[in-house]
Amino acid sequence: MAAHRKSAHRKPKQRPFTGPAARTAATLALAGAATATSATGAGAAPAEPAPTAAQVRAKVDRLYHDAEVATEKYNGAKEKEAAATKAVDALADEAARRTDRLNTARHTLGSMATAQYRTGTLDPALQLALSSDPDSYLERAAHLDRAGDRQASLLSNIRRQLSGIARVKARADQETEALAARRAELDKHRTAIRTKLADARTLLATLTAAERAAYERAADAAHGGGPAASADGSTVRPDRAVTGAHADRSAPRASVAAPNSRAARAVSFAHGAIGKPYVWGATGPNAFDCSGLTQAAWKAAGVSLPRTTYTQINAGQRVSRSELAPGDLVFFYSGISHVGLYIGGGQMIHAPRPGAPVRIAPISQMPFAGATRVA
Repeated sequence: MAAHRKSAHRKPKQRPFTGPAARTAATLALAGAATATSATGAGAAPAEPAPTAAQVRAKVDRLYHDAEVATEKYNGAKEKEAAATKAVDALADEAARRTDRLNTARHTLGSMATAQYRTGTLDPALQLALSSDPDSYLERAAHLDRAGDRQASLLSNIRRQLSGIARVKARADQETEALAARRAELDKHRTAIRTKLADARTLLATLTAAERAAYERAADAAHGGGPAASADGSTVRPDRAVTGAHADRSAPRASVAAPNSRAARAVSFAHGAIGKPYVWGATGPNAFDCSGLTQAAWKAAGVSLPRTTYTQINAGQRVSRSELAPGDLVFFYSGISHVGLYIGGGQMIHAPRPGAPVRIAPISQMPFAGATRVA
């Protein structure tokens, strides 16, 4: 009887769902779980806060620096692209000249063949037997032998010319492939520059007018418009003999004399460029990037410099920071991505970045990487 009561209160056994019922139950369960997870996540992961003005400024500065690195790579690629274009053009001219000479040789050979066809010749032994003047015949035969030698020489020359043209065309094909690679590299760096500058403009647009004005004032101070922080955190005040970010072409010169006339001309040119805009890839006369300015300044002094920062640093004698003299090239960052022209008193003239024109600035504003004396 007790066993019967226990059996009567036992919970009935649930049968598992099968077929369509099982699939419907699983779908409802998953949907419920997803809804619960979504609700939990929405509460646990609030929207990421907008970056502060200081964070925006730091990102913009980094983008400008990255754009300058890409600019120097662009300048190097453009130089190589120009050299490859020149090589392709020279090979095309050489192939044309060789083809003209080949056509002349072929015309001469064709004329000789036509003449022989028209006159015809008898077997030499028969001609001698029929000749009434054997001496005259032998003289004519000698002329024919010499003509045959000339023809053989002409044929040999044509073969050499054909081989030479084939070699020139093969070299032209290689240079054309190299040119295509240089142009692709150029496009890559151009795209990188434009992308980084566009990103910088987008970030600056998120600042209020007051924040943006503060950023520009800070950038001016860092690039020569006022006191700039040095590597140890102290301030470096520009020398009183020079002016800062808004200097014009009438700005007073630094009191330190250049070591020679060429350096003086380079420094004078750089002073004349103060206030002109920074444009990436520009070498003057109306706009410059950093290496374009130093190249143009020394060109005015009669010295040809390479195009990029990382090649300009090897264009003269290395000097230490303590040995700097006006006209020396001063380089910054570990990748040698920025250059200025030293003018004495711890100052340089340089093209800083987009939006910041050519100006005088302390060399302490950026990580110093080395210096070169051109002349």
